Amino acid sequence: MTRAASASTMENEVISACELIKDRLYFATLKAKPKSTAHTHYFCIDDEFVYENFYADFGPLNLAHIYRYCCRVNKKLKSASLAKKKIVHYTSLDPRKRVNAAFLAGAYLIIHLRRTPDEAHRPLVSGGGPAYLPFRDASFGVCTYNLSLLDCFHGLKKALQHNFVDFATLDVEEYEYYERVENGDFNWIVPNKFLAFSGPHPKSKIENGYPLHAPEAYFPYFRKHNIKTVIRLNKKIYPASRFTDGGFDHHDMFFTDGSCPPDHILKQFLHIVENMDGAAAIHCKAGLGRTGSLIACYLMKHYKFTAAETIGWLRLCRPGSVLGPQQHWLEEQQHVMWQEGDMQKARQSPSMTRKVSPMLDEQNNGHSGVQSRDYDPDEGDPGQGDRLRAQKYRHRAGENEDSDLLVGSSGGIMTRSRAAQIQARDADDGLASELSRLRVTASRGVSPPTRSYY
Repeated sequence: MTRAASASTMENEVISACELIKDRLYFATLKAKPKSTAHTHYFCIDDEFVYENFYADFGPLNLAHIYRYCCRVNKKLKSASLAKKKIVHYTSLDPRKRVNAAFLAGAYLIIHLRRTPDEAHRPLVSGGGPAYLPFRDASFGVCTYNLSLLDCFHGLKKALQHNFVDFATLDVEEYEYYERVENGDFNWIVPNKFLAFSGPHPKSKIENGYPLHAPEAYFPYFRKHNIKTVIRLNKKIYPASRFTDGGFDHHDMFFTDGSCPPDHILKQFLHIVENMDGAAAIHCKAGLGRTGSLIACYLMKHYKFTAAETIGWLRLCRPGSVLGPQQHWLEEQQHVMWQEGDMQKARQSPSMTRKVSPMLDEQNNGHSGVQSRDYDPDEGDPGQGDRLRAQKYRHRAGENEDSDLLVGSSGGIMTRSRAAQIQARDADDGLASELSRLRVTASRGVSPPTRSYY
């Protein structure tokens, strides 16, 4: 085949293409897998960086994926062997893989080239091809809320502006270690302020193959990272005294699984976290829906995030966050939270005159605006948290316990010895390793003893 014929064939395989860095980096959607040439280097991450879904959700990819992708691109751009080649990140026609690949490409532009969200988004949508599929939530039902690629770019950019993440110093192995169910299942949403985690159990044990953690298992990490407050949003499974006896403040704010926070819960939550010392660890059953919804309100009130930006950021940190009607509820709360945030800043600034309209006073007294007719904020989904927790663990249940390697959520490989180092770094007693001991014992066919911390 002649070079001209080969080029013509390649053109027929291209669905869309755009230039990200002039004469150097490109993003393309191709019908078939290409071969690198003397002038062009192709690479694809579709089957390497894979989103671990709960139900019909498929993205966006998490912070670890973003970190590893950026490292990959920087390495290629600095490679001497690729110095004279055009570098093409290509993806397939699979709409889910395609939008996740586009998100990583745009995230690179925002993080390393300081592009605005619109500047990162523009070339991706101007290169032709079908529209990008919007992201959906992890609930077990019909999707009623679309989160766009641009929404996620805005959430990432705003988080960078407020120093919620620094990819130059991000410990990606620690991130992947603690987001695993057996290691605590938690993620920082706002550093030194909010940690979201899965609800503790009265006893550390493995039940039907699923790891459960007692409150005491979290103590070493919480103490080391100045977490002084624990907020529980689900039904009482463990006595609150388990945390208070350990020196932590503990607050109960129950509302139904899968539902939206009532006004009095939202006000109580904001009052506590705005006046607490140290950081707060917040959980419901799975640490996704109810937990994410309340944290999102704080971000809107104090950092002027939009509802979509908060949902995007939460899912980059902790995939699956904010579910079903909670998404629409946050849209309704956005304006209220912005107004309350402005009012609070005005009260705190002696140079500003407080101007409060009757409407704002009414909203501040518990009226959060007109409810949407498209959903019922009080309609929950009992059992949703259990299903989400179980589904998350199923992604890891098939790992070989005898292997010395652990696979992170972003496809990164970590040795068990490295995992042990992370664990030891944050533990000052044997409790943090209790689940690891139980897990290994169970994998050897021995009925593990159930250790109680009463």
